[in-house]
Amino acid sequence: MKKIVLVLIVSLIGYFGYSQEENNKDSEEFKTIFSGDKNKHGKITHGGYGAIIFNYTQIDKKNAFLAGMRGMWLINHGIGIGLGGYGFANELKYNNNNNDENIQYLAGGYGGLVIEPIIWAKHVVHVSFPVLVGAGGVSLLEDKYYLNKWEDDYYYESLASQAYFVVEPGVEVEFNMVKFLRIGLGAYYRYTSDVALTYVKYDHQNGDTKITKKPELSGFSFGLSLKFGKF
Repeated sequence: MKKIVLVLIVSLIGYFGYSQEENNKDSEEFKTIFSGDKNKHGKITHGGYGAIIFNYTQIDKKNAFLAGMRGMWLINHGIGIGLGGYGFANELKYNNNNNDENIQYLAGGYGGLVIEPIIWAKHVVHVSFPVLVGAGGVSLLEDKYYLNKWEDDYYYESLASQAYFVVEPGVEVEFNMVKFLRIGLGAYYRYTSDVALTYVKYDHQNGDTKITKKPELSGFSFGLSLKFGKF
C-alpha cells in the first residue's frame, strides 16, 4: 500500500510541476508523428477520449489476458478524469482430482474511477500516470463433462464468487500518431484485497468436502492502448 501512495504522490507532483509550463505555452504547436502541418490547440482547454486496452498479466500465477476500456474527460491537456474497467479469464487448469475431466479457471473483472496526470502532452512522445481506484468481482468456474447414452457435452458452473477492492497505478508512454489517435505502451501494478473462494465438492462415496481457494489477484500487467478522441 505504501508503494501505491508513493506512486500517487510522485504522479501529482509531476503533473502540478509541469502544468504551469503547459499553461504558459498554449500557443505551442500540437505535434504528431504523421502530420507536418502546424495545428495549434492553444485555445482548447477541454477534450476527451475513449480507449481500448489490451494487457497481459498473471492471475493466480497463471497467464491471463485483460481486455479493457476507458472513457476520459481531458482538462487543459494536462489531466484526465473518467471511468475505466477490465475483464479477464486466466489460463485453463485441469482438475485431476478423482481422475475426472473437469476444468477450473478464474474469470471476472474490475473497474472504477481513473485519474490520469499527463506530462508534455503536446509533444510527439509523452508520459501519463493513470491511477484506477474501484472494485471488482471474480468467480471460480468449472467446465464439467457430461455423458449420457445419447451424447456427451460440456457445461460450466460457477462454484464460488466474491467482490474485492482494487487500486491500480500505472505509467504509459504515449505517441501522438495523428490529431485524434494516440498509441500507448503501459505498465501497471494491480493491488486487490484478499479473496477466498469457498465451495463444496460433492462426492457420494467419500462424503462432501468443503474446499477454499485463495487466488492471488494482485500483480503487474503490461500492454497496449489505443486512444481515440479530442486531445
